[in-house]
Amino acid sequence: MAKKKPDKPEDLGRVIENRKARHEYHILETLECGIVLRGPEVKSVRDGHVQITDGFVRIDGKPDEKPELVAFGLNIEPYGPAGPRQHPPKRARRLLAHTREIRRLARQINEKGMTIVPLKIYFKNGYAKLLIGVVKGKQKHDKRQAIAERETKRDLSRVMSRRVQ
Repeated sequence: MAKKKPDKPEDLGRVIENRKARHEYHILETLECGIVLRGPEVKSVRDGHVQITDGFVRIDGKPDEKPELVAFGLNIEPYGPAGPRQHPPKRARRLLAHTREIRRLARQINEKGMTIVPLKIYFKNGYAKLLIGVVKGKQKHDKRQAIAERETKRDLSRVMSRRVQ
């Protein structure tokens, strides 16, 4: 009998998530991209030695050229057993996406307050993937409102669980 292939990134092993992004931004759209990594970086990501909370994505390229997505601020720690052949931890990393998707993202981030941030990094079919999101920053009152909603939901579930018993 064949093994069932996992459907969600969460089913694929270690997932490094940018939880801070969900608190700081309204996520409007997401896109799954490949990420270009060097040999020891792949091992380091598999071990979970990645920090993506300070990362951001920029679209590089001139208007007449093919645009590229480049991720900055992703901190992938050096892989110890690799020896002297290490990579710089915070180097810019190229992302792989279709040109039409990159151009669509470029149109969306032209609006004021819009940016692209990394949300998750995971492996899918043996390839490293980075889930990026087009986001708009939350105001302070939006954050307070989200916290209040979360607390009321939690309190309601507590009351309901006591009531069932």
